[in-house]
Order: sequence, then structure tokens, then C-alpha cells
Amino acid sequence: MAEAVHLLLLLLTFVFFSPVQSASKVLFHGLGVDYGQLGDNLPSPEASVALMHSLRSSAVKIYDANPEILRALSGSNLVVSVMVPNGLLPSIGTNQSAADAWVSSNIVPFYGSVRLRFLLVGNEILSNYASNSTFWPFLVPAMTRLHRSIRLFSLHGIKVSTPHAMDVLQSSFPPSSGRFRSDIAVLIIRPMLEFLRRTSSYFMIDAYPYFPWSENPNSISIDYALFQGNSSLYYHDPVTGLTYTNLLDQMLDAMAAAIAAEGFAEVRLGLAETGWPNAGDLDEIGANVHNAAIYNRKLAIRVAEQRGLRTPARPAAAIPVFVFSLYNEDLKTGPGTERHWGLLYPNGTAVYEVDLKGRRPEASYPPLPPATNNEPFKGKLWCVLETNGGLNLTAVAAALSYACGQGNGTCAAIQTGGKCFQPNTVAAHAKYAFNSYWQQFRSTGGSCYFNGLAVQITTDPSKFFFLLIFKKKKKAFLTSQKKKKNFLFLFL
Repeated sequence: MAEAVHLLLLLLTFVFFSPVQSASKVLFHGLGVDYGQLGDNLPSPEASVALMHSLRSSAVKIYDANPEILRALSGSNLVVSVMVPNGLLPSIGTNQSAADAWVSSNIVPFYGSVRLRFLLVGNEILSNYASNSTFWPFLVPAMTRLHRSIRLFSLHGIKVSTPHAMDVLQSSFPPSSGRFRSDIAVLIIRPMLEFLRRTSSYFMIDAYPYFPWSENPNSISIDYALFQGNSSLYYHDPVTGLTYTNLLDQMLDAMAAAIAAEGFAEVRLGLAETGWPNAGDLDEIGANVHNAAIYNRKLAIRVAEQRGLRTPARPAAAIPVFVFSLYNEDLKTGPGTERHWGLLYPNGTAVYEVDLKGRRPEASYPPLPPATNNEPFKGKLWCVLETNGGLNLTAVAAALSYACGQGNGTCAAIQTGGKCFQPNTVAAHAKYAFNSYWQQFRSTGGSCYFNGLAVQITTDPSKFFFLLIFKKKKKAFLTSQKKKKNFLFLFL
């Protein structure tokens, strides 16, 4: 039995290390950037393309096939990736005519003038368990049909793929133990890998070292996550003997091991998203400008030095990399970090300076603000209605309805006769409901946002509430006494 296990480990190591065909070819030099559009009054597509050039970006990924953006990219030297929306997967996955029509309308008009290299089908489809019957069965068929459409129209050089989050893995540590989730490995991943191998395409992933570090800051060094680790922080895989100098390489090689374990070691990796948040909520550790700048600057330098991102398990395979994101997208929902991944603010000014080509010396950058939140937040937090700047009571009422609609007694105290029913106003009830919702659901993904209507505070709002009630009662009492005195005076 021991000999069999030993042979299995040797075989796995051989497969893990097996060379990737045509791996030395670099799709583009430097870093690409993800161009999301969920921001308020973002610069025009033409201005955005100019900003990408000022950042020295090599490529851009958009989350649709917006014709205005593609027209703005016409004639530029940027490698371009476009995306088919998730909602179109069922129709395209079952109808070749639908696939042909989409490619004809969205790709053909720009082929030749735009350097189209990737057609991504949906976004992180396999991370949404609620859509496992709606979209999952159509993912690989849609990829296959779109590839046929590309061949039909003789659109050479465009690779079809789909981006995955890291949660497609059921194990990732050590990197050599990377394996896909059992619910998708056989039915979806294997046919997909077969398609990617046959078409010489990339297995695209979204990998953010910020998340595993922020969930385990006492176990993972911030320097290891930010490409600043020294030899004392390096990790040595006990199976392969490989040495890891940073967390991103670990994550990428865990995915590479999972791919190899399915028998497709020659399928290349692409990094569709990575980055570090430049701000976030009070309890979102390490989300600051200092860390974000360090991460993206060092990543760019690493890619430049290696002529493409390369990992210990696949030193010959250059991985194309897109940084998320071009802008802070202030219309995104969720925790504060969701709106703070950008290299630029929504008005187009820089959050921090960065050269995505990776050729600018680090010493030439201006000093960064200190990282003040690299330790877990130790105080208590509450989520309340943001009252600065006036209130849109219609929006507040809708958010209040959402918070109370989640059940679990979230709003029992502000129902008629409840202990917090008074004062009976939309704003007062929202202050209570937002915090009640967040305290109950924050551990399962609930956020203190409510479409920008909520804010975190460090002072117990109930103390303020009772102080306000006390002041109102005291004022009412004094007014009553004053009235009594005036009443007595009239009869003296």
C-alpha cells in the first residue's frame, strides 16, 4: 500500500510539472486591466482608453461587448477581452443560430480594428449555487457553440473561455493538493478542460490573495501576500518540494494541480482578475491605499522581470494577467471593498501611481500613506442610516422594507407596540432595522450598505437614541412646568 501511494505521488508530481505546450509564448507584455462600468459619471470610453494608455496597460477586459467601448478601442494596441452576459447562456447553449447571431452582432463588426483575443462566456458561473440548474448545464455547450461561430466567421486568434473564482476548488493547501469540487469536477470541469485543450485556450481564474490573507491574518503574513516576504516566510510544498515566495503563486499552482489531477496538465492558466482593495469598511482589515499600491506595483514588476507571470510549478508557462480594476466602482453593492479596487477614482484621477508595464523603479514613486488597518478591528461596530447630505425617504423606505423582509425577527421591535416603535418615522425605523439586519446577517454575507444609505459607526446608537428620548422628555417636562407657571401667574 505504501509503495502504491509513493508511486501515485511520483505520478502526480510528474503530471504537475509536465510542460505546457507552446507555453513560452507571451500573449501580451505587462498587465492588463479590468474595465468595469458600475460607477457614477465615469469618464467616457474614449477618455477611459486614454487613461489605460497613461497607466501603460497592455490589455483590457470588459464585462460585456459594449459597442461604444469597442469603437473607442479601435486602432489601439490594447489586447481586448469581451464577455457574454450570464443571462444569455441558456439560449446560446442550446441554439447555434443564437451563438452565430451574437458573434455576428458583437464581434464581427470590430474584428480587425480591435485586437480581440478573448471571448469569455459568463462570469464566475460555477460560484453561484442558485443558478446550478439555470446556467451550469449550458456553460460548456455555450462555449462550444461560440467557438463554432468564431470559426464560421473566420475570426482567427480569438480564444473562448470563462472566468472562475477560487471556490471551484474543494482543496487548495498545500498547492499540490488542489482539487476541483466534486459537484462540478466530472459533469462540467472535465468537458470544459477537454474543450480548452482542443482549442488551445486558457483556464481563466480570478485570484485575490487579499481574501485568504484577510480571513487568516494571524496565519498568513501580510508581507507574503504583498510579494514582500523574505526566506523566513516562504512556504515549501511537502509533496513537490517547491518553494513559494508569495501567496498568489500558491493560489495559481493549486489551480494548476487541480487541472493536472483531471488529466489536462497542458491547459494553460489565465488570470482574469487580481488586485487589492484601496479602502473598505471599518472591519475590512488591510484594505488601504498603501497595500493596494504595493501589491499592484510589485505584481507589475514581477511580470516584467519574468516576461509574463510564471509560477514554481509552471515556470515555462506565461500567464496573462488582468488587474481589477480600472475605476473605483461606486455603484456596486456589498461591503465597502467592493467599491474600492480601482487604480482610478470615478472622476479619472489616480488613487495611487502605478506603471502596469512594471518598468518604473519603485524608488521613483512618491511616498504612500501608512497602512493603518493591517490589524483586525477590535472594537464594536454598528450599522445605521447615513443622515449627512439629506435623505431620500423613498429610497430609505425601500431599504427598510428589504431589511425587514429578511425575517428572523429583524424588525420585531419597530412593529406597532414594539419597544422601539417610537418615534414612528421612516428614518428612525431604518436606523434600527439596518443595524438589526447587519448584526444578524453579516456573518453570512450581509453588508452595511443599503445602496449607499448606511454607514458603520463605533458608538452604540441605542445610547444616542435613549439620550435623545431623555432630552425630548426633559424638554417636554420643562415646557410643561413653564406652562404651569405662566398659568398660575395669570391668576395671581
